[in-house]
Amino acid sequence: MNKLLKQQVLLEDLSNQELTRISKVIQKLKFKKGEFIFGEKEDTKGLYLIHSGRVEIAKVTPDGWKQTLAVFTKGHFFGELSILEKRRHEAVATAAENTEIFLIGKEDFERMEKEDSAIAFKIIKSIALVMCKNLRRMNDKFLNALISY
Repeated sequence: MNKLLKQQVLLEDLSNQELTRISKVIQKLKFKKGEFIFGEKEDTKGLYLIHSGRVEIAKVTPDGWKQTLAVFTKGHFFGELSILEKRRHEAVATAAENTEIFLIGKEDFERMEKEDSAIAFKIIKSIALVMCKNLRRMNDKFLNALISY
């Protein structure tokens, strides 16, 4: 299990001992293509790590149009904003193909923050680094669009 967990962006900096501790709380979930993982306004169940497959994150506009925000594949994660901000989901997550997910449950993550803060810190730091990279990429796209205009 540790080898599989080490392939996850959020867990790649954890030691084998830390991975073993995390593996005790991780749930393995399977979703068929088209199946909802969570819906908008639902309470968060935890932090989702994609083991295989693809997940689409989308938002439905007030007039009923579905707008895809992101598509994630193996090794990526989602649900982090709801965990960090302790709020409900603001988008819909759907399996874009048959997908397997590792879930670190909300209660387990919150317990980890209190009882095993070194592991929680490493995970939160990885989330922050990925979010910074995504923000830089979005800024570059925005600037390129302005320059091209």
